[in-house]
Amino acid sequence: MIKKYFITGLAILLPLIVTIAVILFLINFLTQPFIGLVSTVFEKFHIINRGFLFLTPEQLIRYSSQFIILILLFIFTVGLGIVTRWFVITSLFQIGDRILQRIPIVNTVYKTTRDIIKTLFVSDKNAFKQVVMVSFPHPEVFVLGLVAREAPEQCSGAAGDELVSVFIPTTPNPTTGFLIMYKRRDLVPIDMSTEDALKYILSCGVIVPQAPTPKKLRRK
Repeated sequence: MIKKYFITGLAILLPLIVTIAVILFLINFLTQPFIGLVSTVFEKFHIINRGFLFLTPEQLIRYSSQFIILILLFIFTVGLGIVTRWFVITSLFQIGDRILQRIPIVNTVYKTTRDIIKTLFVSDKNAFKQVVMVSFPHPEVFVLGLVAREAPEQCSGAAGDELVSVFIPTTPNPTTGFLIMYKRRDLVPIDMSTEDALKYILSCGVIVPQAPTPKKLRRK
């Protein structure tokens, strides 16, 4: 009985811990570049001199700085979205885009990042929307993969066959993985959504996607 209770408690506690860990990581990632500046302002003007409850003055300054930075970043992001809709500002961004594309080294990083963002969030291309099974890392072993798009023509030409780029996510962190080029005939398409595939990978195979229910034929 204790084992069942422990597993039940673990099933409730783990998602909460993972969620908190991800949120804390994002907060630290977004606020780290600016926290030194805001903390210096707090210390210079002696805005916070005492601790609060179990927090020391240093901890209180850090958490207050992170809170203010998040609010400012939110306001800045919303304002940037509004401003970029204006025609004149859009023209200025186009000029900045041209300048960045002419700066050595910077243009490579900028172009790559821009193309990735457009492909994933703006473009209507079917990137990462088709789930397939592929052999990896052994010919008789299958894993789930997400079709990115056709492989570069240079690669297909060198192989003498049509190649397809497939991203194979790792578990339990699907943000990392392997990019492998397969022959199209070696792909095994399956009727599964990208969301279900990522849930299956993220849960280490515990959450199994349900098979789609067959559609009933309409009577004429």
